[in-house]
Amino acid sequence: MRTTKSKSSNVDEYFNTDHLRSELRKRTVRGAGATIFSHISAYCIQMVGTIVLARLLTPDDFGLVAMVAALYMLLQNLGVNGFIEAIISAKEINHKQISTLFWVNVGLCIALTLLLMALAPLIARFYKEPRLESITIAIAFSIILAGLSTQHSALLRRNMRFYHTSANHVSAMVISTIVAIALALLGCRYWSLVARDVTFRLAFAAGAWILCQWRPALPALGTGVMPLLKFVMNAYGNFSMNYFSRNLEKVLIGWRYGTQSLGYYGRAYHLFATPANQLSAPLTNVVLAALSRLRSDPERYRRSYLNSISMIAFVGMALSATLTLIGSDLILLLLGSQWNKAGQIFTAFGPCIGLMLIYATHGWLHLSLGRPDRWFRWSIIAFIVTALCFVIGLPFGALGVAIAFTASFYVLIGPGLWYAGRPIHLGLFSIISAIWKYCVSALGAGLLCWFVLYSFGLTSNIFVESNILIRLLISCLLCISIYLLLVVGFYQGTKPIAQFISLLYDMVPDIFSKKEGQEFSSS
Repeated sequence: MRTTKSKSSNVDEYFNTDHLRSELRKRTVRGAGATIFSHISAYCIQMVGTIVLARLLTPDDFGLVAMVAALYMLLQNLGVNGFIEAIISAKEINHKQISTLFWVNVGLCIALTLLLMALAPLIARFYKEPRLESITIAIAFSIILAGLSTQHSALLRRNMRFYHTSANHVSAMVISTIVAIALALLGCRYWSLVARDVTFRLAFAAGAWILCQWRPALPALGTGVMPLLKFVMNAYGNFSMNYFSRNLEKVLIGWRYGTQSLGYYGRAYHLFATPANQLSAPLTNVVLAALSRLRSDPERYRRSYLNSISMIAFVGMALSATLTLIGSDLILLLLGSQWNKAGQIFTAFGPCIGLMLIYATHGWLHLSLGRPDRWFRWSIIAFIVTALCFVIGLPFGALGVAIAFTASFYVLIGPGLWYAGRPIHLGLFSIISAIWKYCVSALGAGLLCWFVLYSFGLTSNIFVESNILIRLLISCLLCISIYLLLVVGFYQGTKPIAQFISLLYDMVPDIFSKKEGQEFSSS
């Protein structure tokens, strides 16, 4: 009897989050530290896997899976995006509501899995590639697996138990990478990439059920679940439009130029987007959980948001300048000489990494303010603008599409942040004031480094003839040094650098402290 009561009490903790209001900043920084640390770890694991697989497989293998991925990822995320955000940002939830959401989610995922399997012949016919039919049927099982872990993962994040979700993410990445490499060594070619996706979802779902003690009951009517479902549909509507805009170019390249061009583009895009995702993706749920609790205090809300994007701009614009400068050499080192064209595409992506990180924060505003409907409406406009950019760039090949991708962020970032900030009276001028110095510093550092290393005869001849590792090291050190000097000059001091170091200091001790580990072990 005592055991049953204790178990029930532990489960109830997933729904009541009043205890999180105390020390909110500390919990937010601690959660950000845990998630960023885990995503960097997962990125390193994935990077090693990508490097190994790129040498074991061919661009054609990657292109085959990329053709299917554009559709299957869209359907798979229907059981994830929206459901998680709705549970995190809800003021009050209960066991019956989450149980009903679980069964709605599972039923939807089963239907979507069957739909993707039924579309397999059409996909193969569209791309004129018979192998895609069996690939589509096999990878469709990822949809069901993704849906099984949604509520458990969302409840952990709602309670800011990011150590649990972080450990689960890294573990699943390790398992799936090992499986993919093993199958590639056995000569399974593109099937090793299919197995990587399915294994990741299976391992992640198993881990979520182990870490979260909540178990679903039978679905019920009259549980008040409709507002949550409305939130889900608006959030997923935005995700769908955003996903179409982020994968439309892959469909167009595959359709017009074939698997090899798509393979080059897909690898370049993956390596470009992953560093940005290591910052934006882990922060989204953490910041959403924090900002959702500041809606009643607009001044504190605005201040917290502006401080957040200021630090994001500090890191993101440095990444933009550096990765643009080293793009070709980085691809050559990681993937080999057969991927030279991917290096050119990667360089075209570089100038938008910082803006991509800043632009992504408009979703924080919409969701934390409880306005996914506004987010959905904006996503329609963003899709139209992005699609037009791709159409303009398509005749110039994969490189032209990459340039169009970068240009779309320069067009969308201003209007997007202005529209998202209107309900909280957050003006565009305030946002520009928080980030413009970092943008100018990155531009100046990138141009100056490019001139010294590639255009100025005395230094460029020596630099170009150097070993690739030396070139990468010199480029990174020189670019970051000039960037920091320009930032110090604009701010007439080291305040931004000191703030960033202080933020890292607040994160790191909590990641490794014994007290923190005991807290989460007992929860």
